[in-house]
Amino acid sequence: MKTVLAIGGHIGDMDLTAGPVLARLAEEGDRVIILACTYGERGHPRMTPDAYRQQKLEEGQSFADGIGAEFRTLGFSDGFLPDDDSAAELIADMIRQDKPELIITHWRKSMHRDHERAAALAERARFLASLPVDSPLGRHGVSQILHVHNWEDAEDFVPDRYVAVTDSAFEKWRVAIQKQAFARGETYGFRFIDYYSAMMLANGCLAGTTRACGFVGAGRAGLVDL
Repeated sequence: MKTVLAIGGHIGDMDLTAGPVLARLAEEGDRVIILACTYGERGHPRMTPDAYRQQKLEEGQSFADGIGAEFRTLGFSDGFLPDDDSAAELIADMIRQDKPELIITHWRKSMHRDHERAAALAERARFLASLPVDSPLGRHGVSQILHVHNWEDAEDFVPDRYVAVTDSAFEKWRVAIQKQAFARGETYGFRFIDYYSAMMLANGCLAGTTRACGFVGAGRAGLVDL
């Protein structure tokens, strides 16, 4: 059993993009932790940030429960994720404590600053956690970091590996993600679930399987197992 830490800028980011693979990993007995750096509470045009924050927290927990994962937040406000070592250390301590073998996060370039900063913090935290510092949690080196496909993080993103999504994992993801308002298209109308469902089929064509999620990472390219 391995531990996987998925780090998103907002509640729902990793659920939507990496969620099908996270569901598969949880099915296979791995420990899956979903970390949202901000609540994403300013993303609803008809709800106050306070009301939407509470809804997002409930949606994030529900999704994690639905696929057999753990759900955590750093507690930063949507649009105000800092890019400094104090924030990176929060994630580094989590890495030291939970000792993930794999981190999944955003691509480094995005239309959303919180996405870019979440990716930068993930990479910085990976480095900090590996250092021999005076911490009761010790040190831990994460062997692999992957950047997941996100249509909002498309600049220069070219997948170099694909991870197959089983039918059962896809169904768990589909049921769980439909409980999130933004994914259903209730915020700004984009058909997120249709888009990512279609992308999984397209990636599956490229990878020689039914469905797959696309990633950028170091190591062997093509269809891979995590």
